[in-house]
Amino acid sequence: MIHQLNDTSLKNTSVTILAIESSCDDTSVAICEDGKILSNIIANQSVHEKYGGVVPELASRAHIQNIVPTVQTALTAANVTLNSIDAIAFTQSPGLIGSLLVGVQFAKSAALALDKPLIAVHHMQAHVLANLIDTDNRPDFPFLCLTVSGGHTQIVLVKSPLDLEVIGETIDDAAGEAFDKCAKLLGLPYPGGPLIDKYAKEGNPLSFKFAEPQMPALNFSFSGLKTSVLYFLQKQDAGFIEANLSDLCASIQYTIINILLKKLNKAVLQTGVKRVCIAGGVSANSGLRNGLQAMGKKYGWNTYIPAFQYCTDNAAMIAITAHYKYQAGQFAGLDASPNARAEW
Repeated sequence: MIHQLNDTSLKNTSVTILAIESSCDDTSVAICEDGKILSNIIANQSVHEKYGGVVPELASRAHIQNIVPTVQTALTAANVTLNSIDAIAFTQSPGLIGSLLVGVQFAKSAALALDKPLIAVHHMQAHVLANLIDTDNRPDFPFLCLTVSGGHTQIVLVKSPLDLEVIGETIDDAAGEAFDKCAKLLGLPYPGGPLIDKYAKEGNPLSFKFAEPQMPALNFSFSGLKTSVLYFLQKQDAGFIEANLSDLCASIQYTIINILLKKLNKAVLQTGVKRVCIAGGVSANSGLRNGLQAMGKKYGWNTYIPAFQYCTDNAAMIAITAHYKYQAGQFAGLDASPNARAEW
């Protein structure tokens, strides 16, 4: 049976949580004790590089190979044993269904074997709450979070750790996808987003102008930007990309970040909330991090950026979310199943 703990035990007992993240191509396991991250181990998958993107079947197989040694490494790094774990958390959605299935089934098996409660976590909620990990400079509630990854782009109004409202999102492609696909147009290897960031540091962001699709309210669109870059490059002579790579990267990055920050500023004006965070894989982008800080200084915002290790997919963000769900008594049953596209 899965334990359903009463309010007294939730408040008075020290709690150690083992958390698993397997939504895409990284297998990650973290150990969290009373909201403090003791270890956060990530096993990457290099098998996808030659394909120019993540191959779901190969990702699933790699998770199967990685999950047990990653769990053991995380336990050893945290200096805890399985018997000292009080709950097991896992990413339930969204993500690649095969990858999610590996993490979910491992978590359910461990919970059954150890007779411990299960905690199901939404991947995007966890990205937002990464801003609450191991820092003395945590945002007070409410705050806004621009969550930007390869699959999602959202503006979230965070009223409490478990009360979050999406007030703006992309209607087509995500910003991270735009980075990677533009990088592919430039002939850069996968994953291309970090390479655009690298080359952009040496380029002029105003060298080339690309489309900034205008969307109503607080929503985003990036498909038009990718088309704009494609058509521009098709008109150029051979050797143009190589000769102008840094300027092209800087201009593409500038355009994407400009789209993001304009909408974020609009969200601040509409809500009156001036505590502003970023999260998600693209929050590791130096241009976005610098742009947020510059805009914060300009408009008097309090800005918050997660540590680099908590920006990309990681189990620490699953653990911190599970910490708050444990306190609220929000547990899952053994009938929990992965969902590739669940909203939250």
